[in-house]
Amino acid sequence: MFDRKLIIGTRGSELALWQANFVKNKLAENGIQADLKIIKTQGDRILNLSFDKLEGKGFFTKELEEELLAGTIDLAVHSHKDLPTENPPGLTIAAVSEREDPAELLLVLKDCVDVHQKLSVKYGGIVGTSSNRRKAQLLAVRPDLEIDELRGNVPTRINKLRNEDYDAIMIAKAGVVRLGLDMSEFHVEEIPPTELIPAPAQGVLAIQVREADTELFEALQILNHPDVAEELAVERSLLKLFGGGCHLPLGCYCRKRDNVFQVFTSKADDAEGFPDRLYLEADTTEGLANKIVSYFDKDRQFFKSVFISRELSEQSYFRRAIEKLGMEVEARSLIRTVPVITKLDPYILRNADWIFFSSKNAVEYFFELKPAFPKKVKFGVMGSGSEDTLRRCGHFADYTGEGIDTADVAQAFAKLAEGSTVLFPGAEASMRSIQQGLSADTKIIDLPVYETVLLDEVEPTNADILVFTSPSNVDAYFVDNLLQPNQKIIAIGKSTGKKFDEMGIQYKLPFSPDEIGLAEAVFGVV
Repeated sequence: MFDRKLIIGTRGSELALWQANFVKNKLAENGIQADLKIIKTQGDRILNLSFDKLEGKGFFTKELEEELLAGTIDLAVHSHKDLPTENPPGLTIAAVSEREDPAELLLVLKDCVDVHQKLSVKYGGIVGTSSNRRKAQLLAVRPDLEIDELRGNVPTRINKLRNEDYDAIMIAKAGVVRLGLDMSEFHVEEIPPTELIPAPAQGVLAIQVREADTELFEALQILNHPDVAEELAVERSLLKLFGGGCHLPLGCYCRKRDNVFQVFTSKADDAEGFPDRLYLEADTTEGLANKIVSYFDKDRQFFKSVFISRELSEQSYFRRAIEKLGMEVEARSLIRTVPVITKLDPYILRNADWIFFSSKNAVEYFFELKPAFPKKVKFGVMGSGSEDTLRRCGHFADYTGEGIDTADVAQAFAKLAEGSTVLFPGAEASMRSIQQGLSADTKIIDLPVYETVLLDEVEPTNADILVFTSPSNVDAYFVDNLLQPNQKIIAIGKSTGKKFDEMGIQYKLPFSPDEIGLAEAVFGVV
């Protein structure tokens, strides 16, 4: 039985005190009593400089560690992401907490919202963040934004937005959740960690003790989560291998799904640099961080060219990501689409509770019909590419699918749509993948709004990597099988990949069926 009364060292911010009290209460539940000692750190004292201007590492941890070594406190509670990658001699991490959702929140003043823009911030808006990681990833998807420095604890940052110092600010969701803050006065965009990749160990608490205090180390195992520690080991190892701290524009997120480790990595040269992104899967974490780092080797030789079966603007994310690597992009569609109806029967919208779009074409052709909604409807989309197109038509998505497996998307959407009426604008002769995953209690209305036509003559490409963005584009290219030896194939999703399965051709799948996911997949081809 552990009967010492402990002293917990903590910073004095509201969030730090919440974290320390969380640990104190968990200990009390297990019969261990503790008091708090508030310690001010360098990061708390110097608020007029950005992180990359502060000297050294451990801006929010060094003073706590010094008191721990001196024996004036028994344990220190940290936001794990603030800790340097190596413990000072004599200290160790005894336990890590469960992981709070590591998503990012973009809080936008309501009069600065533009639904037509990705992330809903008006064109040219001012966004506050002190993180080079966030800045690099934000500018990659919204190069028009102006990013201004933002320091202070969570309530302070929110007050600066409230005072209209910024049009929007970005903060970690974990802090808002833990403090129970009401954000209803703002428009809130939640950005999942697979889209804007968080800092290593974001959302996790670390409990640090003296190595010699083995009795306390053992007592704290009741608070430890080995599964979280295993995932964090990949993220923290990667940070260490890159030699980074708070100022490094590095995002890394590791999670275990169905016994497979999924790792998302984003790294830029600096805050203004376009980040390289990689998605990798592995059955084990052994050697995983080193493998990821090898993809980002500055001397790595990339392929010379990429073909993608869709038209791209000069400013498209995919084009900018690939050309940044020194690769040429050949972008042309192998199909054309034509409308199949010119007028929408208003009756068809009368009972619809949801409208679900499986493609960008479905969104565009549906809204060309100028639908008038007699009641409020919800919108579902297959992925972020369709979501962006829906935004350009002036509407938010109430559900956005994650990943490339339509069966998974259908299963998640089915729970939301249970017992309702769902309208599916789409292609004539659609594969109806989402519809097939809905329950018998859900009424389905199919509405063909466009038809896909294969081009009569398709020119082959000499590109090293071929990216196919739909089953129809595969059909068009393989009428005469124009594939050349040693060309690498990427299929945007499992439906497209099924075409290659039927032909016995190897291919690679992205994590997400959008331009970010496709760029990640190309970066991962070696």
